[in-house]
Amino acid sequence: MNESCPVCGQVTDIEVGFYYGTGYVSYLVALLLTVISFILWLLIIGFSFKDRRFLYWISFNSLSLLLLQPWLMRFARSLWLSCFVSYDPEWPDHKPDDPERVIKEQMNNW
Repeated sequence: MNESCPVCGQVTDIEVGFYYGTGYVSYLVALLLTVISFILWLLIIGFSFKDRRFLYWISFNSLSLLLLQPWLMRFARSLWLSCFVSYDPEWPDHKPDDPERVIKEQMNNW
């Protein structure tokens, strides 16, 4: 991940461990996609334990979430960052804040 945005210069390393919360956001988005696929499958195909429709939905949902995982991680990072960094419509005229809460020597210690 870039240390700052190549377009506006916004620092992306706000503080150490800042992006740990993205795991929760990614989980909630995946859960939302699962519920949506469940409802759509129920309305379009239906569920029955007499045949394998439920197994097909589980397989479809698992494969979809697996393939969407890179997108989910990036989307969760964007959502998490947007909760803490407000939008500035005049960003070319204002330099973004550098919080200076990151200790460069401690980067990548995990």
